[in-house]
Amino acid sequence: MLQPHERITALGSALMLFLMTSILASCAAPNAAPDTTTGAPASASPAGTPTASETSSPAVSPTPTPSGPELCGPGSAIAYDPAAFQSTPKIDNKWFPLTAGMQYTTTGTVTNAEGTTERTVIHSVTGLTKVINGVKTQVLWDQDLADGELVESELAFFAQTESGAVWLFGEYPEEFEGGEFIGAPNTFISGISEAEAGIAMRVEPRIDTPSYVQAHAPAVGLLDCGDVVQEHEKVCVPTGCYDDVLVIDEHNPLEPGVGHMRKFYSAGTGLVRVTAVGGDNQETLDLVKAEQLSGAQLDFVNQEALKLDQHAYEVSTSDYAKTAPAEVAAETSGG
Repeated sequence: MLQPHERITALGSALMLFLMTSILASCAAPNAAPDTTTGAPASASPAGTPTASETSSPAVSPTPTPSGPELCGPGSAIAYDPAAFQSTPKIDNKWFPLTAGMQYTTTGTVTNAEGTTERTVIHSVTGLTKVINGVKTQVLWDQDLADGELVESELAFFAQTESGAVWLFGEYPEEFEGGEFIGAPNTFISGISEAEAGIAMRVEPRIDTPSYVQAHAPAVGLLDCGDVVQEHEKVCVPTGCYDDVLVIDEHNPLEPGVGHMRKFYSAGTGLVRVTAVGGDNQETLDLVKAEQLSGAQLDFVNQEALKLDQHAYEVSTSDYAKTAPAEVAAETSGG
């Protein structure tokens, strides 16, 4: 997995590390509506009661956890309830839309003491789904290239609550060096090895709301923290000028040398720019292309993502191998 100043997936992959010892001892009431301010779903069924989606996953059956450590500061306790998510993923949050067959390309540079690297990241929304921790997720395939050479190929898994919050359920990032596969040491899957899903995008992101956990995987030392820092910004990139842009800060407080990442989201489009604040690496990525793939192109994307999914069972035998295989849900692109 790329470092926080390099990740644009998930949140993305990519994608912190901030641990506080305060604990919020609050519980959500059964059948309570999801919190539309933070995007955290409240408990919709008694703790320990399995749902239909829970029984479809070979992973350990999840239970709602409406309270826990405030990992990214006051008000950031993860409140995960599998019953709050859609039975079939349809991610149409206006800031984070993921429609099967859409492909987004961002380009830019990363500059550090060693020089400047040209970077290209291709985000392909596949037609695949995968059940993780009791929830059927949408599969995103990211390809990260440095000076034209593939350095990472990643699957990321997202799902949306009925109220509209998008959550990240895990990442499988294969790393390459000199064109050769060197491993996937930063794999994490929600519900396995104490990893937890986190909020990729709130329902109504605002600057006056608390920071939130985007992903938590202690086995790989991961804790992504997000915070809305600007609203109603105007940003111009090669694909055009966007008004009413939302800016989210992602950071790694336990590694201050890494600095912060700023992600710029436009309503209806999604991510349009990434910049770095502080740290040793200065990075800028801009959206240069957003296109709807043809049916044949989507089929190719699906097949490549399935190969990655299958390879993951050989590589990540302790975590990924405990999940159900990805399945093709859409073989042709939408309109």
